[in-house]
Amino acid sequence: MQDGDNTASAMATLIIITGMSGAGKTLAVRSLEDLGFFCVDNLPPVLIPKFAELIEQSKGKIAKVALVIDLRGREFFTALSESLNYIKDHFTIHCEILFLEATDSVLVQRYKESRRRHPLAPEGMPLDGIRLERKMLEELKSSATVVLDTSVMKPGQLKDKIISRFSQLESNTLSINITSFGFKYGIPIDADLVFDVRFLPNPHYVENLRPRTGQDSEVYDYVMKWPETQAFLTKLLDMLHFLIPQYRKEGKSQVIIGIGCTGGKHRSVAIAEYLGKMLGASETESVSVSHRDSERDRH
Repeated sequence: MQDGDNTASAMATLIIITGMSGAGKTLAVRSLEDLGFFCVDNLPPVLIPKFAELIEQSKGKIAKVALVIDLRGREFFTALSESLNYIKDHFTIHCEILFLEATDSVLVQRYKESRRRHPLAPEGMPLDGIRLERKMLEELKSSATVVLDTSVMKPGQLKDKIISRFSQLESNTLSINITSFGFKYGIPIDADLVFDVRFLPNPHYVENLRPRTGQDSEVYDYVMKWPETQAFLTKLLDMLHFLIPQYRKEGKSQVIIGIGCTGGKHRSVAIAEYLGKMLGASETESVSVSHRDSERDRH
């Protein structure tokens, strides 16, 4: 988020939805419509300043707009960058870029299931188009204010993420999302902070604890009982209590904290639950806890 003062909530909001084809842009649009956003699909980037002008002239009647911008070539990124810079220089509109991502294998599977052709490889293999598109979007992704990896998300989970993220724009509340994960399944691509707790004693090697998760009291107590756990949590909370106000000062509306262990089932889940309780919610911050991989390989 670029605007760091308290007037951000009074500004009109413009969200650019972009990213990999097949990563969930259609669902993102529907989710933002549920939040009251006026949505336009497949708008040429050169028309974005015209939209910004309409927003300002509406004097608050059009306060929330989301535009879906699809890749159409190198000119796409140049035009988008120029349009967003123009808005920043000429209008008092809060802009965000939502970039939707997914792994190559997931995107290929989605194309097979939908029997669609990739727009960059209409006569070829979907994977060829996906790789070309990913390369072309590298620079845009680095400029995004929000990156969501939808690879392991169900449609309802993606909708909840978007609603949780962008409903915060209507208030000055900082949303703190704590998510546990397993390193063997990959680091969450949208995490702002990642902490590795694989150094803690592992409940996986205790037979009666192995099938349970860190949300069960027996596993939670096992993880918490060790001196190294308590020392780590003291230092981690001290760091977070310093960092969170700095993020608010910068103007961020969301911070995603990833807590990882090997499989994302025991230690990371317990630590994430603990942080959710200790950070708590307040008038200036909302806190949510999720567990990305705790139900994988459940059986």
